[in-house]
Amino acid sequence: MNFVYIPNFIKFLLKLTLIGGLVLALMISYVAFMAPAVPNDAPQASAQNVVRVKINPKSNVTNVANQMAAQGLEVSVWRVQLVARSFFLAKNLKAGVYDFPKGASLASVLAQMARGDSVKLGVTLVEGWTFAQFKAAIDAQPELKKEAKAWSSKQLLSKLDAKEAHPEGLFFPDTYIYEPGDSDLLIYQKAYRAMQVHLNDAWGKRHEGSPIKSPYELLKLASIIEKETGHPDDRGLVSAVFNNRLKIGMKLQTDPTIIYGLGSTFDGDLRKKDLLKDGPYNSYTRYGLPPTPIAIPGKNSLLAAAQPSSSKALYFVAKGDGRSAFSESLVAHNEAVRKYQLKK
Repeated sequence: MNFVYIPNFIKFLLKLTLIGGLVLALMISYVAFMAPAVPNDAPQASAQNVVRVKINPKSNVTNVANQMAAQGLEVSVWRVQLVARSFFLAKNLKAGVYDFPKGASLASVLAQMARGDSVKLGVTLVEGWTFAQFKAAIDAQPELKKEAKAWSSKQLLSKLDAKEAHPEGLFFPDTYIYEPGDSDLLIYQKAYRAMQVHLNDAWGKRHEGSPIKSPYELLKLASIIEKETGHPDDRGLVSAVFNNRLKIGMKLQTDPTIIYGLGSTFDGDLRKKDLLKDGPYNSYTRYGLPPTPIAIPGKNSLLAAAQPSSSKALYFVAKGDGRSAFSESLVAHNEAVRKYQLKK
């Protein structure tokens, strides 16, 4: 058997080449996988030591790499492609606004994007709020783009394709999630659509013989129930009182409608002159429901308006503990007033 003689210096060169190749491969692997993609000295880093990056919808790996680089991350297209494909993340990268910690590796950055762990913020619309309070809450969100802030109510309703002429009561109370940079119109759209869903659901469940003639009337009544209910267990009976009054053509005589009509002039004290002064929201001088809702009703108030408790009650008075006493006659009501309101 013949052997090929390889001089020692050739063996040395081969070993050196092999070691050099291994070192080079390790260096490339470190740069690609482990070297920081988010600079430790990033000037745009926030007080929380994170760098915020926005990735647009429908971005492929190349687009993602270019957007990262444009926003200050130390990446290149080949590096992002290598890491994304090595970890099978290329098809799972999600659009959104991300906060990446300073010093984070590209692998951890892409893994965060694949999880969709983006920045999520929220604004809460509270049951019983007026539209003015809801709008103030939206306007106060610093991360929302203020498109609708300067619009009139008419302009806003037009953008929502709403048929209603007044915005009061049209937005469902909930917490609405958004990303930094989203338009404030997005919140209005979500809340308006949610109210339409819940309102139509309640309308479809209304009791036979209900005096309520339309979904909008149901919304008005639900807003009154929302403001008049001190304890959740009383909601159905509060609805029964107003439904019973509407059936027999009796004035609703509910303070929250007057307070709403007074607007910013209400100082917390409802006076006799306020009850006597006629106006569209004075349910002591006018019959039926007010021209618009007076607040934002929640799901339970919507359902209560459609499905009042079985009761002949026409009156109720606060007992002082959050609950109300309900009466079928004025005599019984006056007795309850003396017991709970005049007892001291």
